[in-house]
Amino acid sequence: MGITEQDVAWMRYALRLAQRAEQQGEVPVGAVLVKNNDCLAEGWNRVIQDHDPTAHAEIIAIRAAGLALGNYRLLDTTLYVTLEPCVMCIGALSQARIKRLVFGADDPKRGAVCHALSLCEADFLNHKIEWQKGVLAEPCSELLKQFFKARR
Repeated sequence: MGITEQDVAWMRYALRLAQRAEQQGEVPVGAVLVKNNDCLAEGWNRVIQDHDPTAHAEIIAIRAAGLALGNYRLLDTTLYVTLEPCVMCIGALSQARIKRLVFGADDPKRGAVCHALSLCEADFLNHKIEWQKGVLAEPCSELLKQFFKARR
């Protein structure tokens, strides 16, 4: 499955969420969980604000969707996130049975989809996640670069 107009629209939404994280002094990553082209839940990094190392944008969205649906299995959903997920987040996506992952910027050092690790292809995971990379990669990457440049 290639990149669709819906993918681009939802990634723009995730980028707005990433900007919220940035405004709060967090690493600017945003995520939105979608089912049948409707937003189930959203999240942005809140690690510092929540004093919680697991408060990544993806985890926040997954937790909110689970509560909204009354089920930890988030079947037939797509997660849009502005940065390639880490090991922890890929584990959570697999446990939640998320069908599809779409991400913007690559994370060559910590990305667990197709860079540092390729966990979406790992035989030991109980659920395989379809994935698409590079949706609005440039603006997603630029937001992160500018954030870290301002910090240095």
